[in-house]
Amino acid sequence: MSTYPEAKIPKTLFDDPDREARWRARFSAPRVSLPDWARDAPQRSLYVSNFSGTWEIYTWDRDADKHRQVTDRPQGTFHGTLSADGEQIWWFDDTDGDEFGSWVVEPFATGESRPALPGTHPGYPAGLELGSSVIGIGMSTDDGVTVWVARDGGRPEVLYEHEQDGGLSAMSWDESIVVISHSEHGDSRHPALRVLRVDGSEVAEKWDGPGKGLDALAFAPVTGDPRLLVLHERRGKEELLVWDVAEDTETEIKLDLPGEVSADWYPDGKALLIAHTHHARTTMHRYDLAADSLTELPTQPGTVAGASVRPDHSVEYVWSSAATPSLVRTVSRDGDDRVLLTPPGERPPGSEAVTDVFVEVPYGPNETVHALVARPADAGDGPLPTVFNLHGGPHAADEDRFSAYRAAWLDAGFAVVEINYRGSTGYGSAWRDAIEGRPGLTELADVARVHDWAIDAGLTTPALSVVAGASWGGYLTLLALGTQPERWAGGVAGVPVADYVSAYADEMEPLRAYDRALFGGSPEDVPEIYEKASPITYVDEVRAPVLVLAGDNDPRCPIQQILNYLDRLGPREIPFEFYRYDAGHGSLVVSETLRQVAAEIHFARRAIGQG
Repeated sequence: MSTYPEAKIPKTLFDDPDREARWRARFSAPRVSLPDWARDAPQRSLYVSNFSGTWEIYTWDRDADKHRQVTDRPQGTFHGTLSADGEQIWWFDDTDGDEFGSWVVEPFATGESRPALPGTHPGYPAGLELGSSVIGIGMSTDDGVTVWVARDGGRPEVLYEHEQDGGLSAMSWDESIVVISHSEHGDSRHPALRVLRVDGSEVAEKWDGPGKGLDALAFAPVTGDPRLLVLHERRGKEELLVWDVAEDTETEIKLDLPGEVSADWYPDGKALLIAHTHHARTTMHRYDLAADSLTELPTQPGTVAGASVRPDHSVEYVWSSAATPSLVRTVSRDGDDRVLLTPPGERPPGSEAVTDVFVEVPYGPNETVHALVARPADAGDGPLPTVFNLHGGPHAADEDRFSAYRAAWLDAGFAVVEINYRGSTGYGSAWRDAIEGRPGLTELADVARVHDWAIDAGLTTPALSVVAGASWGGYLTLLALGTQPERWAGGVAGVPVADYVSAYADEMEPLRAYDRALFGGSPEDVPEIYEKASPITYVDEVRAPVLVLAGDNDPRCPIQQILNYLDRLGPREIPFEFYRYDAGHGSLVVSETLRQVAAEIHFARRAIGQG
């Protein structure tokens, strides 16, 4: 049992039964992910759903329109795919959410699971490519990364090994060559690409130099076609190129779009499906390679969380907006847009829209910080209780997408401010990389600017302001409480980094590599940078009450470094509560999520004097 003050979990958040049912329904209503399908049997699909109360893997036989739950594990299952012929389901078997494990397989129809590829060792997933005669698997451990290939049903052979982080990124349609993403140059945040034949001989190498990463997206889906679609950042933002790896020639694709892009191939290899992100919203386009023409697909304003092109050239995608829960939709070759897959049961209730705020800053690399602001439906004119919810990553972004978490805070009477601080994606490479060498404090300078705006605009006051977040957002929350104590009435830190040196020692190796690239070295190399960036350094400055949530099996933000922080906080007699649960970096169990959100909002209400 924990010796720390335990978080208080109310039986209900609201006295009004309708409001209580509404916030819970947003989390528990059945939802589905974008369906994947077998390369050579597209009528067979796989998706994840929370229909059972836990996120698990399901099959979908499109011809018969039959669905089947595949996995049933206490902590849920989230990673799975299908073999090329659709006969086997591959899913990743970790232990209680610790992300360390092995791939297993079982029949599409029904049957027992078994180890997928004996002769490989367990680890953290680092790529999986399934062909009809060649299988490629990458695994990462504390010793580095290993990539195997197995040909024609034979035993797996080591294709690549290195102590630096990397993994398997793509395999050609004819299964003769693969692409390795690697950081042998020492910077896993800006990787290079190496093309190898499956017998191990090298075909080509591409690296754009320090501070410029390359991401292999996919080979053209045509047998014998050596063109690889690659994401680059040579002009300060993520853009596309097509690399003929056999000839080692490339063609940059320059699109007249203001934001950043990603893409996938159409089945004939003659066009690309473009996903364009700008100011926290997504548009989709078809780009014809020969004609150099761009055509926008008819989607509503909001965010596309994933998209793919079917053999008939229809585009399936997951769409939502802040006001509208997610839907799996399909737009036909002729432009007909409709709902594709609707899970059984009631749709989740909607919520409030977000508005854009651009706060000017006197420093670069951009002129403004972009924030999304949502207000409760029944909010008055006066200052409101406000949660500044800081996203994780840090290389991620808040978007105009549906969030049951945001909606719960709104129902509780809090305005919600989401900030795409420096380090966020979608605003150019310089904005994303501006936190290098000074992580944490750089992001919080942007948070402070937006907080000043919120006070000046009359949205809130420091006495009504709560800072919250999970993962990197939880880390920023603890750091904000110690370095900006005058701004916050309380903090809610989910699965945070709290003691950075201890976290580095215990976290998974891919994250250690990431931290070395972000900080400029290990804690032994640059101890002063880790000290300035670590929340435990400022624990004696914390004034506001804090709730910390942590998973016992978290490989990203390990439990011991959080306990170190609480041990330092305890003697100061600052009110704090601790919620400890049996899972990893978050939970896939709906009832557990409901408990955590209830604890967070109940705590925040008391922190601002309303509980």
